[in-house]
Amino acid sequence: MRISFVVYGLLYIMIELVGAQLEQIGWPSLTPLDVATAVVHALLTVSVCVAGLLGLDVAARRWRRARLAYLGERARLAEETEPETVTVESWRPEPLALPAGPTPASFVGPDYVAPDDHGTLPLYVPSEILDRDGHRI
Repeated sequence: MRISFVVYGLLYIMIELVGAQLEQIGWPSLTPLDVATAVVHALLTVSVCVAGLLGLDVAARRWRRARLAYLGERARLAEETEPETVTVESWRPEPLALPAGPTPASFVGPDYVAPDDHGTLPLYVPSEILDRDGHRI
């Protein structure tokens, strides 16, 4: 779509150039040779402009490719000069150990498994429920 706008713009410029040259000559004294001269001059002007734009486009593309190759080469060289692994030692001191928690209270209560019972448990007595500190609940 962009190319169609460029072509339309170039045709418009060419027609304007031909019209401007024909108007300078004057309509009453116009000959076919004057019309051909105006068309050739317009085509020459448009072709020089197109050649200049294409030259700039080719130069810009070539410069971009050369720049990308240059940056790629610099990145490759920088990667080769860097060591593969870097060992960093921490400047911070070792963290302090956590303080010890309170010692758990030993369980004070009835022993439910006695060797003479052959591993059977006695009936559960609610009055013997103790908390962690050994107090009755």
